[in-house]
Amino acid sequence: MTNRSLFVLGGARSGKSRYAQGRAEALDGRHVFLATAEAHDAEMRDRVARHQADRDRRWQTVEAPHALAAAIEALDRPDAIVLVDCLTLWISNLLLADADIGAATAELCAIVPSFQGHLILVANEVGLGIVPDNALSRRFRDEAGRANQLVAAAAGEVQFVAAGLSLPLKPRMP
Repeated sequence: MTNRSLFVLGGARSGKSRYAQGRAEALDGRHVFLATAEAHDAEMRDRVARHQADRDRRWQTVEAPHALAAAIEALDRPDAIVLVDCLTLWISNLLLADADIGAATAELCAIVPSFQGHLILVANEVGLGIVPDNALSRRFRDEAGRANQLVAAAAGEVQFVAAGLSLPLKPRMP
């Protein structure tokens, strides 16, 4: 079985979500957007609404702020095109819920290479900035960085996006 997964990394407002969505929309199949965001305030509700407006009616949206691996597994079929946006918010949700991030990431990474359809995962690269000034922020950065490394290893292709341009980190599988 071919690993048809794509991991898209980039900074905030880098164009990574647009890139990932464009790659997904170039494929024929059943498009599912797996949303990890939890809209706890007006600004986040506006962000979610903008992202929803960017997707046309071919997209089904499934919310998976915590049980991401189970949600992906439930969608696993050959014609599936699943876009997960984003792993960074998922890590944040798990951290705030005091969940076992290592176990959840391992569970996710076990599914990535064997997913029958096309699986596209988006995450922020959080390790390029300054060292955070408090323990919670440093733990978040560390957890997100570890998760990104594991997902990148499991994915068939990895792209880094900056200023709307993609740079292959792990080339497409033939």
